[in-house]
Amino acid sequence: MKKNFFICIETLHAGDMGTMENAHELTGEKLKLREVVTIDIANDSVKSADYKPSEDPTKFKSEKTGRGPLQGPQWWKKCDPVMTCYKLVTCEFKWFGLQNRIEKFIQDVERRLFTNFHRQVFCWMDRWHGMTMDDIRRLEDKTKEELDKQRQVGEVRGMKGE
Repeated sequence: MKKNFFICIETLHAGDMGTMENAHELTGEKLKLREVVTIDIANDSVKSADYKPSEDPTKFKSEKTGRGPLQGPQWWKKCDPVMTCYKLVTCEFKWFGLQNRIEKFIQDVERRLFTNFHRQVFCWMDRWHGMTMDDIRRLEDKTKEELDKQRQVGEVRGMKGE
């Protein structure tokens, strides 16, 4: 079977300040092709349609942990603890004439998703900080139940399956 489209996302979390040179231990051609894209959840711009003041790390202060707001260039040097999320996105779209444009589009969408998601994770800290594994499993079960109900209706978050 010929693969014309492939996308894979690998994630590694580290308690560093983004200092790992080759977090995914790539070698050879993959290392040469790799493009490093740094996302700064506090200072990178987001689309106006994506912006919510409640999800702005430069405004959020955690009541549970005292973390935030994230302000200034290199805010991570003033924070403890700091976590870096390394993501390796591999994307191949093999269709002559469209390959480069589609692959660039996918990479741009991934960057937008990662930026918005990690801003949310930080600003929702007080919702998840201190949860036990049992709490997380209950939340997962509840989420699965809600999604299953929405699928039966045929819509998930306003999108109709066609």
